[in-house]
Order: sequence, then C-alpha cells, then structure tokens
Amino acid sequence: MSEVTREIFRNFPIWMQIAFYVVGLTTSAFFVFGFWLRYKKYSKGSPAGRFNNISARFFKALGVMASNKTIYKRDTYAGTAHWLIFWGFIVLFIGTVIVAVDHDFIELVFDYRLLQGTFYKWFSLFMDVAGVLFIIGLLMMMFRRSSKPKQLDYARPDRTPEEYDRSGYKKDDKTFLWLLLTIAVTGFLLEGLRIAADGFPSFEVWSPVGYIVGHLVDGLPTNTLHMYTWWFHGIIVLIFIAYIPYSKAMHMLIDFTNLMFTEDNAVQRLPLVTEEKMKKGMGYIQLEDFTWKELMDFDSCTKCGRCHVACPANASGAPLSPRDLILDLRTYSNQEFSTKEWFGQSLTNGSKKKKDKVVVAGDVIKTETLWACTTCMACVEACPVGIEHLTSIIQMRRTLVEEGDMEDSLQDALANLGDYGNSFGQSERMRAKWTKSLDFKIKDARKEEVEYLWFVGDFASYDAGVQRMTVKVAEIFNMIGLDYGILYEGEKNSGNDVRRIGEEGLFEMLVEDNIATFDDASFKEIVTTDPHSYNTIKNEYPDFGSTYTIHHYTALLCQLIDQGKLTFSKKLSHYKVTYHDPCYLGRYNGETSAPRKLLEKLGVQFVEMRRCKENSFCCGAGGGRIWMDDSKLDKRPSEMRIEEALEIEGVNLFIVACPKDYTMYSDAVKTSGNEERIAVKDIIELIEEAL
Repeated sequence: MSEVTREIFRNFPIWMQIAFYVVGLTTSAFFVFGFWLRYKKYSKGSPAGRFNNISARFFKALGVMASNKTIYKRDTYAGTAHWLIFWGFIVLFIGTVIVAVDHDFIELVFDYRLLQGTFYKWFSLFMDVAGVLFIIGLLMMMFRRSSKPKQLDYARPDRTPEEYDRSGYKKDDKTFLWLLLTIAVTGFLLEGLRIAADGFPSFEVWSPVGYIVGHLVDGLPTNTLHMYTWWFHGIIVLIFIAYIPYSKAMHMLIDFTNLMFTEDNAVQRLPLVTEEKMKKGMGYIQLEDFTWKELMDFDSCTKCGRCHVACPANASGAPLSPRDLILDLRTYSNQEFSTKEWFGQSLTNGSKKKKDKVVVAGDVIKTETLWACTTCMACVEACPVGIEHLTSIIQMRRTLVEEGDMEDSLQDALANLGDYGNSFGQSERMRAKWTKSLDFKIKDARKEEVEYLWFVGDFASYDAGVQRMTVKVAEIFNMIGLDYGILYEGEKNSGNDVRRIGEEGLFEMLVEDNIATFDDASFKEIVTTDPHSYNTIKNEYPDFGSTYTIHHYTALLCQLIDQGKLTFSKKLSHYKVTYHDPCYLGRYNGETSAPRKLLEKLGVQFVEMRRCKENSFCCGAGGGRIWMDDSKLDKRPSEMRIEEALEIEGVNLFIVACPKDYTMYSDAVKTSGNEERIAVKDIIELIEEAL
C-alpha cells in the first residue's frame, strides 16, 4: 500500500522545482500586496462599530456562504451553479493545501507521506468528484451569461453610451470564468497524462475522470506532454492567484468579510450623527467620510445586477441603478486611493470640481441619481453579499440637504415639517379635525390613561382621500372595545422619511418633540396604521430614549382575533383580491403574515402577485419621493404595480395597508385608465364590511 501514491514533481530536475517555488513566491507576494492596498484603503474610512459579537458574526457569515442561501434566493439556477462552483473550488483548494503540506512539510520534516495508501485513494476520488462539479457549475454560469439576462446587462440608466466604457467588466467576467475552467480542465488532463505515463496502475481507478482521460491520450508522448501540461497548469494557477486582488475574483475573499460585518438592521436603524461629524458636516463630502464597511461594500459588488433589476427607480426610467452607484464609488475610490483594478470602467466625462475639491455627492454621484431613490430597501434585500447601498445614499443626501441642492417642492415640504410638524403645511389644530365626523369622542392620551396610543401619522390625519380610512379605523377600534387614544395636536410627523431625505437635524427635532409628548401621555403600547411611522418609532426612537412597544394595526387586529375579541359575521368570498406589502412593513420589518391572516379570516379569494412579501415592488412614495416631481419618469412604479396586479385573472381588488400606498395606488388606477378593472381598498374597508 505504500506504493499507492503519486509524485508531485514527476521527473523534474531540481532546478525546475526551485524555479517553480521562486515563481510561486513572487505571485504570492503580488497577491498579498494587492490585498494590502485594499486594507490600506479600508483603514482610511471612518469607524463603523461592527466589531461586537465577532464569533457570532463569523459563524453567521460562514453559514450564509456554506449554504449559498442569499444566491439561491429567487434564482435557483444561479444558486445551484454557484453552489457547485463554490464547493468544488473549496474541496479543490483544500486538496491543494494538503498536497503542499504533505510534500513541503510532513515528508520533509517527518519522512512520511500522508498521500499514500487508502487515504490517497479516497483523496483522489473526492478531488475528481469536486472537479467535475466545479466544471459543471462553470459551464452553467457560462450558459447563463450567453442567454444575456437583464440583470447582467451593463447598460446604465444615467449616462449615454458615449459617456462610459464597461468593456473591462465584460473582459473581467470572461477572464474569471475561463481561468477557472482552464485550471479545472488542465488539472484533469494532467492527471490523465500522469496515469497513462505510469502505465495505468490499478489503484488509479480511484481517479475515475483521470483514468478515462488517460485512456483517451494513451499512445501520445505522455511523459513529455505531462511536463508541458504540468507547467501550463501551474502557471495558469499562479496567474489566477496574482489576478485575485485586482479583479472580480477578489469577491471570493472580501465578500465573506463583508457578510460578517453586515448589520441586519443597518437601514432600518440609521446611525446617529456624532458631534465630531457635525463639525465637518452632516453628510459625506469626501471618501474618508465613508465608513470602512462602506468602502468594503464598493469592492464586494460582484456586478450580479440583482439590485439593478429590483430597483423601482431604475425600472421607472429614473437615473439610478444601485449597482452603478456602488461601482462608480468603487472606481472613484480606486483612483483616489491608488488601488489597482485590472478590468474596470472608464467614464469619459470625468468628475467636475467644486472649489478645487471633488464632493462625492453631486460630483462623483449625480444629484438626480441620489434624489431618485425611494429608500425602499429592495437593493439591500436583494444583494447576496451584504452591501448596504442605502446608508451611503442617505449620507450623501445629507450633503445635498446642507447645500440646499433639492427640488423646490421637497424644500417646501421640509419647511412645512419644520414650521408645522406636518408636510401639508396645516395648523397642528387641524390634525384631529377628522374626528369631528365621529359620533363618539376619542380619548386624549395626554389627559386620560389608555392602553393603546394610536399614532395616526400625517397622511392619515390630513390627506382628504385617506381620512375616510382613518375614520373607519377609529370606528372599528371603538366597535371592538379597544382602549385607545390619540395625541390630537400634540402629535408630529414621526420623521422616518425626513431622515431618509437626509435632513437629520429636522428628524431629531421631530423625534424630541414626539418623545416629549409621549412622556406626558399615559399609555402602555403604541399602534399605528402608518408603516413609515412604525419603522422609525420601533427601530430608531430607542436611540433617543423611547422604548415603547409598537404594533402595526394589522398585527394588533390579529392578536384580537386570537384572543376572541374580534370575529367576522360574514365571509367576503365574492372578492378576488391581491395584497401589496408596504416596503416599510414587509421588507423593512418582516411583517408579512398579519395582513394575510386577516385576508384569510375575511374569506376573500386571495392571490399573490409575482413580487410579494420581502420581494414586494415599491409604490414610489418613500424617501421623500412623494413630495417630488415624477413627471419625467417613463412610467411610475405605482402604475407598474397596478399592471402587475392585473396580470392575475379576475382580480378586482388591490388591497393596501399603508396611507401612502392608498394615495399612490388610487391615483395610479386613475392615471393608467384601469378604474373599471380594479379598485384600491385599505384592508380596514374589508374588515368593516365583514363586521
């Protein structure tokens, strides 16, 4: 059994072995230097505070990488191909390490060979199986690219074709795949030539692929071909090692680290602005303002395009692609920090200068690109490698806000929010005017003790079209005996969208005013019909000392059903409905079951749209877009969503659970000419009918 083995440097003279080690060390140094440059770049970023729970972060990222679950998500084909490539590569890499340790350490120090006997047989079998899976995965990816899926199209929505050149990206994609495929194929050819040259030893049947290849090349000058193939294979491997930190291949190492330091609630709970940061400016001006994690985000992008096709702004013809934004920041940071990228993009119209100094927001990333974002979080949710696009966008928006670089309508909305506490510019005393149509008095939580404080929100309080829904909620709360109250004129805008516009100072003012009112009121928990308020009160108010439990009204009604306090007297089986998940309820906070449970209890015929739950498509109102001009869009996101609903045969109701959604989709039905085909209703209207 001691003869069951193989020679690593088969028939190689000593000078040739030494030459290999010299070349290998040189390319390894090139590899280390490339990642040293990246480390230097990240070290120039500002702190990110991500070093807590390191062990938990490590094993969570390890689980994500091992399962490939973020790549399988909504793309089984790509997930399967990547799984085959990933695990094939891992096994082959481990095998190569074993060979190196065995030859260069164990045999040299202990005069013993690990790769012999039974161990060598199983080792050979595992390596052959891994190599086959690896090649299958690569071929699957090549076939996928040849079909030219939309997400792999490098065309930009914000520039004309003459303004950029991305041929480097296409070369990088091909180089990456062909280098890996060449390494795998030549590895099997090398194995076959060795087996044939050795006369087909019986134990080499444990290398089934190599054994078959050996018979195919039998009769050729296998000894000579083996040496040439060995060097060709070795040089390609060393070229690949040197290529990694300067190319797309860098994601193999950086993405694990990026996943490790990703925060699950990074977008739901935006970071506070420190006093030190305030002295320099609220937003990001230079690259050094970005955190090291954000700088790593730029390098982590694999150009998979998932965020590109998920983005509602991009789909509507706005000049924004989350992918392109990240790649532009990568290109600029590589230029500024002298980090080499062999296959990059070139922008022919360069960065403009402001006061002899490039400002990232406006110069590197166009103003109109930043304002196109709806902050729906679809990009973050779709990204398989933990990139937090929105934090960077919002930080750059803060710079635009400080410079006053925004539409007049948005400026007016912010002024109204500062002066009146609402975007409508109406008096605080008008906030509860809708209650006058009720035949009962809603408690004032500032004066009477209540179990639930209903945080109504601006649109539900002031918008004439939504007030009707607000009245229905109040009537149903009253009908089922819920002990609740409101803050009347004491309530102000929650600040969720204000913060995502980038007006941090105004956001903090609104938060402080609301928390002061909360402290003066007497209640146990909060309920709201507004997912935007739900998000910020739940996730961001705790940073300011407010730790109240908050419910979206659909979740609270489900609790009351479970407690037997809410029952429906009739089934609404005559309705065929579909439901739209609000971004700030479903994607931001994972609340997708409560509205569906209510629809089930109501007895409607419920059919999901193509994109639903965490994959829901945005209405286009978030991040302040509801206060901005959308007349230049090819088609509004809300209109595209109504068209998606109408793909369902026989659907007659489009159900929402958000005041802004009700406004956006009611308008979209009219502007798209579909009033006769589908109606928009808040889920509370169905509940009222069923009661």
